[in-house]
Amino acid sequence: MFDIGFWELIVIAILGLIVLGPERLPGALRGLQRTVRSVREFSSNVQNELKHELRIKELHEHLQKAEQLDMDKLPPELQRSVAELKAAAQQVQRPYAPKQESSATPKSDDSSKHE
Repeated sequence: MFDIGFWELIVIAILGLIVLGPERLPGALRGLQRTVRSVREFSSNVQNELKHELRIKELHEHLQKAEQLDMDKLPPELQRSVAELKAAAQQVQRPYAPKQESSATPKSDDSSKHE
């Protein structure tokens, strides 16, 4: 990315030592390290978001093709995409499904506690 050699790094280190001094240089380096780490994390998050959105777009296009074709005559690639979409839809709906109370839950017997 940057075309910086060993001697250029030495010159930058010496200038940093002269400008900031030995007391503030370690703090400045830690701050620079935190900034670089946050920029890397941000770029990684953006990449992951873009990959996710592209995958969603691809699945959406496959679903449109599947709707245009007869569902029984789909190529294997489209069948996998449709199955993946169905599984994703079930995962999304699962948290919002109404909770059903089962009648098999054991009831506490208060009479045995009072003995």
